[in-house]
Amino acid sequence: MTMYKTLLLDRTAWDLVLDSNGNIAVASPPYALAQDVASAVKLFLGELWYDTTKGVPYFENVLGKRPPASLLISLLEKAALTVPGVVSAQCSLNPLVDGLANGQILFVDEKGQKNAINF
Repeated sequence: MTMYKTLLLDRTAWDLVLDSNGNIAVASPPYALAQDVASAVKLFLGELWYDTTKGVPYFENVLGKRPPASLLISLLEKAALTVPGVVSAQCSLNPLVDGLANGQILFVDEKGQKNAINF
């Protein structure tokens, strides 16, 4: 697995966090991989300026479309699998509340460790 650093993001604001020395904080495993999976499923297709092929086609296939749950699950699992080190991903959706989707993605890394993110 290629090791790279992931900047730690505040869980509420999804913005950078400073460490105790005032430097930009870096996330540590296993949280770093979970944060990367969360970032991958939040990324809109075309939003990543250096690789516009990455991301979920929210505008094209999801927002305002009411896609079947199977399509949304597939898109989110595919996004999770783009994260280096993730070898499998399984998404489950909860019933819609006010038209908003939420659920969980269970994923396994190259070492066989299981983790989950909620969205």
